[in-house]
This record gives sequence, structure tokens and C-alpha cells, in this order.
Amino acid sequence: MQSVTVQQLIEAGVHFGCRVSRWNPKMAPYIYGRRNLIHIMDLRQTLRGLLRAQNFLYHVAAEGHQILFVGTKRQVKGVIQDAGQRTGMPVVIERWIGGTLTNFSVIRSRLRRLEELETMQEAGTLEIESKKMASTLRRELRKIERNLGGIREMTQIPGAMVVIDPAREMNAIKEARRLGVPVVGVLDTDCDPTVVDIVIPGNDDALKSVRLLIDALVSSVEEGCANRREQVATSSGSRGGDDAQGSGDEPRPTRGQRAQDLRPRRAPASSAAPAAAPAEAAEAPGANAAE
Repeated sequence: MQSVTVQQLIEAGVHFGCRVSRWNPKMAPYIYGRRNLIHIMDLRQTLRGLLRAQNFLYHVAAEGHQILFVGTKRQVKGVIQDAGQRTGMPVVIERWIGGTLTNFSVIRSRLRRLEELETMQEAGTLEIESKKMASTLRRELRKIERNLGGIREMTQIPGAMVVIDPAREMNAIKEARRLGVPVVGVLDTDCDPTVVDIVIPGNDDALKSVRLLIDALVSSVEEGCANRREQVATSSGSRGGDDAQGSGDEPRPTRGQRAQDLRPRRAPASSAAPAAAPAEAAEAPGANAAE
């Protein structure tokens, strides 16, 4: 797994929170202090949450489950897209479509429609249609591809979800909690930490901050997938192809059980002064860049 140091977090600006006037009081255990009307996050809590998330996502990927990455902010779309390409996991970088998880059968029907339209386009069938009909079909193709293209390979409910800024992606989190899907969240000081299972307090607006945190999570997912492939290859060689997926003697925990084990895991409000971000980090220039 990719290890992250406090110095790397400081250089990426992970410790910069939102303005004091916008904070959520529930984030108090994750805040180190304030400087120039900007909250400074406790990087000790950030490292703790990041390590827990890495370990959890590694095991989810090693079990063969998919992990859904959700981030629709303009500045983080590219990071989430790269994460999906590196891991082969589904992503949502445009608007969250209501019912993506809770009404998954309908979403799959729209994806089948996407495949049908792509087949028509490749076969040249659209050229036979009238100009108006061809234009309507192409517009439908672009719309489905834009909204659902990132989850076209998601054949089942994911085993976990990684969300950037839960305050913005509340609809996605509500559906995940309803189905018992564990949620890993990168939260700024204006978010509610009780809606996610694993809290990673950090700047969710700055590109460098999000890229550093997501790259660390992606490395764990990649290692979990590699471990899964090794297990399947070993099982195929020793017991044959019929046993490639495991013997099944011990049942795996369900998504709901995993979510219950993780929830709630809020950081306790420690009486001792946190030693995360040094004083010079709080005085670093560009503190208002987090906004």
C-alpha cells in the first residue's frame, strides 16, 4: 500500500478546511484549530482514517467485490476518472442518477439500451433513419453515455463506495446506507461525519489534496485486486477450475454486516492537544485556496 506522510499531507494542503462560518459542529473532533478564519484539520485523524480506509478497501477488492468511486465536482472529475481506469472499478463523475443503486434493474436496462444504440451506430443503421430520428437517437446515446458510462461495467451492487464531499453527494450516500453498502468519505469541515462509515478528514476542494488521498486508496484497491487474481490462479492450479472461486466452507460477511461493523467509528474528542499540523503549516501561504 502507498504510505502517506504528514509532510506530504501538508504540501498538498490537506489540512486546510472551510471558513469558520461554514463549519459543521460534528466535525469538531477532527479539527486542530483555526487560523485567519480558516479551520485547520487534525492530520493525525486524517492519517488514522486513511489507514483504516486503505485496509478496508484492500479486503473488499481481495474478496472480488467492486468499489464505486463517486465525485462530481468539476475539479475532481479527472482524479476519479483516473482511479476508475487504473482499478477497473465503476465511477460516477457526472450527476448522480436517482435509483442508481436502489433501482439498479432499471439502470441496467438503460445500459442495455446504450449497447443497442452503439451497435446501431457501428453497423451504420442510423444512416438509414430519417435525419430527425437519427439526431434523436444520437442525442439519446450521448445522454446515456454521459450519465451512465462510468458504471456500465457494474453488474451488481458494489461492495463499498468512496465519496468525495458527502455534503454534495448526499443522494448517493442515502442509497448506499439503505442497501448496507459501506461508505468511505473524504470530508471537509462543512460535512457531517456521521453519514459515512470511515471518515477521512481533508480538503475536498483542492485538486492536489484529493489526488493524494485517492491515489493512496487506489493503490490499496490495486493490491487487493492483484491478491484476488493470485488466489484465483492458485486455486485453479491446485483444485481445478471448478474450485477457482473458493471452497465456500466459511460464508463471507454480507455488505450490511460489514457496514454494521464499521458504523459508527467517529474519532473521540481528545482532551490532549493534537499534534498533527505544525504551526508553520497553519501559517502557510494560500490558506484561502481551500475555498
